[in-house]
Formats: sequence, C-alpha cells, structure tokens
Amino acid sequence: MKAGDGERLIAGNKKAYHDYFVEETFEAGIALTGTEVKSLRENGASLRESFASVRSGEVWLHNVHVAAYSHGNRSNVDPDRARKLLLHKKEIRYLLGKTKERGYTLVPLKIYLTPTNLVKVELGLARGKKLYDKRDAIAKHDQERDVARAMRERSKGE
Repeated sequence: MKAGDGERLIAGNKKAYHDYFVEETFEAGIALTGTEVKSLRENGASLRESFASVRSGEVWLHNVHVAAYSHGNRSNVDPDRARKLLLHKKEIRYLLGKTKERGYTLVPLKIYLTPTNLVKVELGLARGKKLYDKRDAIAKHDQERDVARAMRERSKGE
C-alpha cells in the first residue's frame, strides 16, 4: 500500500473514520526497538482497537500490535506493549487539555514510513460518533456511490 508524498503505509485505521469525527491530526514519532522497526517494514502491525493517552507529560500508544520479527531472537519484545510517542511539549500540553474535555480521544489513524525511513504515527484528535451519525454517514456514502454509478452508466451509453 502507498501513501502520499513518498510515504509507505504500514497500517491504516479505516474504522476510526467510521467511529469518530476526526477534528485535528498530528504527526508523531514513535519509540521502537530495532526488531520492531524490522517487523514494521514487513508490514507487521495492526491498529485495531488502539488508542493514545497522555500520562505525566508523555503520550503513550496502547493496543497497537506489532508482530514479532520473523528473524528475531530473544531481543523481540512484547508485541502489545505500550509505546511512547514523540511530540513537542507544546503539542503534548495542547492534547492534554483537549483530552480532558468530555468526548475527545486520541486515535491513531495510520502508521507509515517516511521517505527518510522514519516510522511515524498520524494521531487524530477525535470526538465519538453516535449511532445515528454512523447511519447518516453510511447513507451518504451509499448515495454518492449510486450517483457515481449512474454517471458511469450514462457515459457508457453515449
């Protein structure tokens, strides 16, 4: 899978856009061991059910599964451990204030490799959707797909 601007997408979280209104995004580095980086290069990550939290002036990423490196040995670490995210202090203070507000949460949207081979995480500051919001989004998506299909059929007929 490819991402924009020469980035190589490792793992994406499409479900986050279904479950949340993403209001802002932040790019963060992630503190990893060598075998974790090698595993990520082999596309061994899952963002399902993952989230980030701010604790004691640091941002931590939870429930991200980074598979054990296939050629690793005892230097492999726990695949589901909490990982520290690297952000500027100003950004961390901003996120701390926002997440203390009711309804806001930090959700990882994607993990990718930059053109300079750094592993980055795109974090979204998100507000949870209600069930009726999700239904509206699905209905809107279906409607757009039907319009696109009708336009294709019409252009084929000409």
